[in-house]
Amino acid sequence: MATRPVCRGTVTSFDDHAGLGELTSDPGVIHPFHCTALTDGSRTIEVGAQVSYRVIAGAAGRWEASHVTRVRDPSRE
Repeated sequence: MATRPVCRGTVTSFDDHAGLGELTSDPGVIHPFHCTALTDGSRTIEVGAQVSYRVIAGAAGRWEASHVTRVRDPSRE
């Protein structure tokens, strides 16, 4: 089974109560995600966070983000 390439993007919305969000890839494609897709186990992420992720076929029959991981920003350290 082939794995999809890792994509990069920005979290453009996130609802803490519902645990649902959207991120926009660098080319401009929008992918929804659920808080369980966050790899750090935090269940929340801030809008504007830079992330890497994989695209998978979701249960609703649409493409969604999985394995969402914050990308470290060296300028903030």
